[in-house]
Amino acid sequence: MLNKSKAEKIVLGVDPGTNVMGYGLLRVVGNKTDMICMGVIELKKYPSHYLKLGKIFERITSIIDSYHPDEMAIEAPFFGKNVQSMLKLGRAQGVAICAAIQRDIPITEYEPRKIKMAITGNGAASKEQVAGMLQKMLHISKEEMDVQMDATDALGAAYCHFLQMGKPETEKKFSSWKDFAVKNADKIHK
Repeated sequence: MLNKSKAEKIVLGVDPGTNVMGYGLLRVVGNKTDMICMGVIELKKYPSHYLKLGKIFERITSIIDSYHPDEMAIEAPFFGKNVQSMLKLGRAQGVAICAAIQRDIPITEYEPRKIKMAITGNGAASKEQVAGMLQKMLHISKEEMDVQMDATDALGAAYCHFLQMGKPETEKKFSSWKDFAVKNADKIHK
């Protein structure tokens, strides 16, 4: 079990998958971060999609109970052409979300491009580029780097969430001066 100070926050990042699901945990103290751990949940050995979903729930719940994250950042599914794959991936993501909901953990979902942009400055960056930047920014040794990119993708979701923490909600954008005037008519005519 992990002891946390009052000023410390732990973020769990999850990269959903039906064969391999990545996870990564970050400790945040003020504007500093360090990796607690990262890894993968291997699901290939389970013969049924339903058994895989049960294992995802069991393992994510176990990770939550071990590290007591304050928030969860999860990567949104990438929309491909295979509808069956998307359905299975969406179910895997939903089960991970349910595990967090069961423990009253707030969840934020990030598009893959947003995560890549936050980490590398390039929304089309490769998984290897994201892993390399995380290794540098979080001072992760070569020995600690997980060889499976699902783990670094999950850590990337957590780091993206850290970068968004404390930022105010973006102000409402207006498409034109007329749009602004219509939406602020009560304030203009006072």
